[in-house]
Amino acid sequence: MKPFTLPQLSYAYDALTPFIDTETMTIHHQRHHQAYVDNLNAALAQTSETNPDLDSLLQRISEYSPAVRNNGGGHYNHSLFWEILSPQPKLKPEGQLDDSITATFGSLDELKAEMKKTGLAQFGSGWVWLYVKFNGSLAVSSTPNQDNPMMDVLSMNRGFPILGIDVWEHAYYLNYQNKRADYLDAFWSVLDWSAVERKYEEALSKVR
Repeated sequence: MKPFTLPQLSYAYDALTPFIDTETMTIHHQRHHQAYVDNLNAALAQTSETNPDLDSLLQRISEYSPAVRNNGGGHYNHSLFWEILSPQPKLKPEGQLDDSITATFGSLDELKAEMKKTGLAQFGSGWVWLYVKFNGSLAVSSTPNQDNPMMDVLSMNRGFPILGIDVWEHAYYLNYQNKRADYLDAFWSVLDWSAVERKYEEALSKVR
């Protein structure tokens, strides 16, 4: 089985300052994400998988151990997180995604408010998601730990993630301490909507 590897960032660890500090980025990527990759590879070595596709694996995660679920989710979620951040982000969506956000939430500001509300309501560790439901519509939800909407262990709020905000304390505590709300506000300053638009198109191609 070819092991999963830690993806390289397309920007330096200090590139997202002051919104996400250098030390948090370094620890988050080199230690936390690396640990998920290492533990996922170790957990899969105990299975009969020979060439696992991560998306497919998560969509049938009920067939696997908690170690595969937690670490597979951790690897997928963090990989998406790094991809949608940028030191020179596109700050507003355009085209079909913009239209869908307006139709679903009323405006971009209302989407941000909904995601902030959801993020603050998530007790303990977890993620906040903007995702494409299996019927092609947009929705916001949260998941605990390293779960995400693709996983078949969820009874509702399922679909393809296109934007995820990590609300584990390791994602913000060095810079924001217990002020999760401030972190959720700052996140939008480094979110690259061009990356989210690409993920939106990919998700739509899967539900059509």
